[in-house]
Amino acid sequence: MNRSRISLRPFKLADADDFLTWASDEKVTQYLRWEAIKSKEEALKYIQEVAIPHPWRRSICLDDRSIGYVSIKPESGRDRHRAHIGYAIGSDYWGQGIMTAALRIAISTVFEEFPFLVRLEALVEEENKGSQKVLEKVGFVKEGFLRKYGFNKGKVRDMLMYSLLSTDKFA
Repeated sequence: MNRSRISLRPFKLADADDFLTWASDEKVTQYLRWEAIKSKEEALKYIQEVAIPHPWRRSICLDDRSIGYVSIKPESGRDRHRAHIGYAIGSDYWGQGIMTAALRIAISTVFEEFPFLVRLEALVEEENKGSQKVLEKVGFVKEGFLRKYGFNKGKVRDMLMYSLLSTDKFA
């Protein structure tokens, strides 16, 4: 995959059809807190009410077509030194290095845009081996196993905590 074809940019309403393609896929949304998007109207509503107003949510684009997202949400107040990172990409693009490339772009960008940010955290369900590999490739460190920590899709789940510090070497 030619990395120059991959970019991150804010979502726009014109992304609705492309967004619907990957956000309606149960394989993609199984580990996300939100349910699969079922219609263009739902896609437009999500982009307008969630993606666009989010502090830092970017569309992962291949040749400027939305194929996924990266979201970084800084905490507030005394905890503003840390942020949570989340992401997803269409299943047609799994295993091609696109998510890894997108995270590299996102990480270097947010540490510049948020100079007070010291720590990025990622919570990953134990079964989500693909996401764990991506985080480790870009330099995240597995910190711990959190028993029955996260609630998703009607179940309490075991999670892994990963972190990356602004002072860490990330690839």
